[in-house]
Amino acid sequence: MGKKKKAKNLAEIAKGKLKETAGKTTGDTQLEAEGNVDQMKGNLKQAGENVKDALKE
Repeated sequence: MGKKKKAKNLAEIAKGKLKETAGKTTGDTQLEAEGNVDQMKGNLKQAGENVKDALKE
């Protein structure tokens, strides 16, 4: 199950990068901020998964 969660987290990070880029390109600061939030959430979840993996070893 961990691999599915990691893939989902990476997808959230990628979605955030796309939103951020789209926001910068169009000058939409709200979209850019949403992209940053999505990236932070994905990174935080990914870090949690890495900690879980480290504790299993």
